[in-house]
Amino acid sequence: MGGFFGAVSRQDVVLDVFFGTDYHSHLGTRSAGMAIWDAECGCRRQIHNIGNTPFRTKFEDDLRDFRGTCGIGCISDSDPQPLLVRSHLGLYAIATVGHIGNAEDLVQKYFSDHGHQFMAMSSGHVNTTELAAALINEKESLVEGIRHAQEQIDGSLTVLLMTGKGEIIAARDRYGRLPVLVGEKVDGYCVSFESFAFQKLGYHKCRELGPAEIVRITPQGCETLSLPGREMKICAFLWTYYGYPNSNYEGVNVEVMRYRNGRSMARAEQADGTLPEVDSVAGVPDSGVPHAIGYAAESGLPFARPFVKYTPTWPRSFMPTDQKVRDQVAKMKQIPVPELIEGRKLLFVDDSIVRGTQLGETIDFLYESGAEEVHMRSACPPIMYACKYLNFSRSNSDADLLARRVIRKLEGQAGEAHIAEYADGKTERGQCLLRTICQDLGFSSLRYQSLDELLDAIGIDREKICTYCWTGKE
Repeated sequence: MGGFFGAVSRQDVVLDVFFGTDYHSHLGTRSAGMAIWDAECGCRRQIHNIGNTPFRTKFEDDLRDFRGTCGIGCISDSDPQPLLVRSHLGLYAIATVGHIGNAEDLVQKYFSDHGHQFMAMSSGHVNTTELAAALINEKESLVEGIRHAQEQIDGSLTVLLMTGKGEIIAARDRYGRLPVLVGEKVDGYCVSFESFAFQKLGYHKCRELGPAEIVRITPQGCETLSLPGREMKICAFLWTYYGYPNSNYEGVNVEVMRYRNGRSMARAEQADGTLPEVDSVAGVPDSGVPHAIGYAAESGLPFARPFVKYTPTWPRSFMPTDQKVRDQVAKMKQIPVPELIEGRKLLFVDDSIVRGTQLGETIDFLYESGAEEVHMRSACPPIMYACKYLNFSRSNSDADLLARRVIRKLEGQAGEAHIAEYADGKTERGQCLLRTICQDLGFSSLRYQSLDELLDAIGIDREKICTYCWTGKE
């Protein structure tokens, strides 16, 4: 994943870009950058690795060297960016968010001659932001180029671009899988993923870009350069998992949706008579907590926090590059409250169950701390397909996913023809999936939120929501 923030004004925008970008730190863990344009000095850019140090700490010393009335910043889980590009379209800085599944094919198709070369990442893969820029440069205007790049990419591509004229061009991906919002205040405008980021900086919402819409943003206003498309497939996980609680997407607040979702889970269990007798309901920190609050409120069961995360030194457990270190950090962060665990029956709500590795370790940790029973609830359906549009799940293939591993264990390759049945907890195969996961991970019971109830909790037109990771349907 990743996120970006840009601002353009009649006044200096450095602090707005600095704080606005910092407010997207929950979306990425590897690299961050800022590029600022000044009428006298031109463009100045800085990129830092944020794998073990927060964005704010890395960039504080750079602020004295930045000045300008236009700027962009980004947080990235992959590519160092923004990149500075000089081409027949002029000088521009570019940042992208998304996923290019056919990067190697595009390089071969468009740039296999001896006149082109690309920076390789440490993995040997092409820098996807550089590839996006190369595709943009194939055309005679930035707008044509962005549309061309988005059409050629298998995945998604959201673009934030700052020109050498001190203006910003923002483009939401073709199907609006991620949000792009424009904020306004007296002296200028900003563009952001997260609505709370610009609200804290004194901007108010001006508009939300439609899918595939491209706009030019100057101190004078926001101008549409390419009209939005009709089809939207916004990612449901913005609400269930990686969206920040204060943010609104398509008019729906993240925290409110999570309360609503938790309530619907409890109602369904009450209706089915499967609500277990437990001492308390808890959320798996952090994004599982509001789902659990809703569950507890609807069920009448007390809400508690049997363990908390210690985050001052390791705010994100996946930051270290070494898997063994990541696993150890995940364990070190879980601090029990023994008085709320020992001898108790607990029900936990998690935002999702992807690979199940850390969740299994959490269950072991709870039993070691004296829990009598641990019941697990997932705030979304079983994840059956690795995301090919945003890569939010960090799973490289379907085979990494817990539900798919269990299906292979139960039926081998033949189980692939019955994925929809396994995803439905009311079918015989669905019940078998639940029992097997309980046995493998040590749950006293397990239940997933249904897709219908999840979509109801989000509350926008279902046709506008991407459900690929659950259904495999685009």
